[in-house]
Amino acid sequence: MHTTLLGVLGLALLGALHAQDSVPVQTDFQQDKLTGRWYSIGLASNSNWFKEKKHLMKMCTTVISVTADGNLEVTSTYPKGDQCEKRNSLYTKTEQPGRFSYSNPRWGSKHDIRVVETNYEEYALVATQISKSTGSSTMVLLYSRTKELSPERLERFTQFSREQGLTDEEILILPQTDKCMADAA
Repeated sequence: MHTTLLGVLGLALLGALHAQDSVPVQTDFQQDKLTGRWYSIGLASNSNWFKEKKHLMKMCTTVISVTADGNLEVTSTYPKGDQCEKRNSLYTKTEQPGRFSYSNPRWGSKHDIRVVETNYEEYALVATQISKSTGSSTMVLLYSRTKELSPERLERFTQFSREQGLTDEEILILPQTDKCMADAA
């Protein structure tokens, strides 16, 4: 029984690793074109924090800039109660263009971030595999240069999220808000 359980766990881990390896990265990724201001339009995740906070989430702004050493500085500003909260993250580039890593010591998590597809001027679809000592989760973000996207782009986000194993209950088109939008310039 113990051997069977270990075998099943091993196969599950192998499957999770294979699934992440099959997540594509934008062909001919051009990092400098990803910089600037984006709106978070969609968010999908199977993490516990998402399930707990989903009903409170609203659209936020994210500003991406390139650091002197070629990494990405990612600053998100989002409404939290009566406040506007800012979160800064440093995405470290990897050998594969369009793929980044990020570690959050506060939460004890490691993030494998991939820019799946973008046309740089309209939208960007980003997939993240998050690993913690308590397990792993998947997150998919849909960014837009404007507060609205075409139904086709929203459907592509939903379809891609489902392909990552996320259910409809784990996929959210973020409600629009004007709160905290001006603070993110």
